[in-house]
Amino acid sequence: MVELLPLSDIEPQAVEALLDAAFGPDRFGRTAYRIREGIDAVRALSFAAVEDGALIGTIQCWPVAHRTANGTATPLVMVGPVAVRPDVQRGGHGRLLMAHMLEAAEHEADGALMMIGDPEYYGRFFGFAADATGAWDLPGPYEKRRLLARAVNGHVLPTGAGRIGPR
Repeated sequence: MVELLPLSDIEPQAVEALLDAAFGPDRFGRTAYRIREGIDAVRALSFAAVEDGALIGTIQCWPVAHRTANGTATPLVMVGPVAVRPDVQRGGHGRLLMAHMLEAAEHEADGALMMIGDPEYYGRFFGFAADATGAWDLPGPYEKRRLLARAVNGHVLPTGAGRIGPR
């Protein structure tokens, strides 16, 4: 049976080992890491999946902002990484973590959600879309179609030009 726990209950070394196994040790060069550099994850929206005492998956969320050229900042929550141990991938654990986070976000998120991800998957199952993100900019390379967002908890999405970065 899979148990969902706050990520803060898990040893940081175990989380890092899982992320290395899921994404490789070169993951730190990705644009998503640049966006969240120097900030801590949102504890109320970051979870671990544990089965028989072993960490099998994690989801982390980060406090970021959309900043316009005139300095207006709109708080957002960046979703990801969603990581599942390679030997148990495709077992629904990532979907379980996403659903649990989205449920928590309905009460805990202090901004709309954004992520870099597969629009076919995250759109179909979780309601993320690139409709509002076309004029957004990130501090590194990315595919525009993979920059996704979703309103949550009454927070609206900024639709104009702006750069995404840490709060």
